[in-house]
Amino acid sequence: MKKIDEKLGVGFKSRKYIEEALTHPSKSKNNYQRLEFLGDSILDFLVGEYLFKKSDKSEGDLTVLRAHFVSEEYLSMCFDKLNIEDELNLGKSLQGKVTRAIKGDVFEAIIGAIYLEKGIDFTRNFIIEKLNLENFENVENDNYKSELQELVQANFKCTMKYVTEREEDNFVAHFYMDEDMISTGYGKDKISAEQNAAFVAIKKLFKEE
Repeated sequence: MKKIDEKLGVGFKSRKYIEEALTHPSKSKNNYQRLEFLGDSILDFLVGEYLFKKSDKSEGDLTVLRAHFVSEEYLSMCFDKLNIEDELNLGKSLQGKVTRAIKGDVFEAIIGAIYLEKGIDFTRNFIIEKLNLENFENVENDNYKSELQELVQANFKCTMKYVTEREEDNFVAHFYMDEDMISTGYGKDKISAEQNAAFVAIKKLFKEE
């Protein structure tokens, strides 16, 4: 714990919240789960606020862009850049395995802890710096399946599935939300077909004017 202030660039007067943010449920009942809930909401708000103020993109484009910055994959990468894995309090059941999901959860919990300790303005600056939001114009994301999953989970309550079949020399993939077919994609292999179906679904659900 002694190096966490230096690694995060935050001087914590109280250790309560930051210690909870770094504690896995397998270690203690006083863990990061409640702070993760708070941090998730703050991240969505502050990332959305920044993109709204800095960009004239449409609502759909902003939604997709925000999903990139608050995704589990991206937050896990930000966690790794902080070099704080050795500061975590983990139960024996994890056997030293820190998954991408855990990293993302801890990062959100840290945001919650910083907000409670330092307030909204400090937290805003921390997020802008650590998520590299100023680089949003250069974001490229071609993992449309992952992007679509995050968008649908954030905006709808439904099941999702792909039904993919070979069609002559190509593959055709249909993307469903519950029992409704939303989009179709084609490709030379199953993965390409499903990625294309996801791309079409994103445009249809989130980018159409």
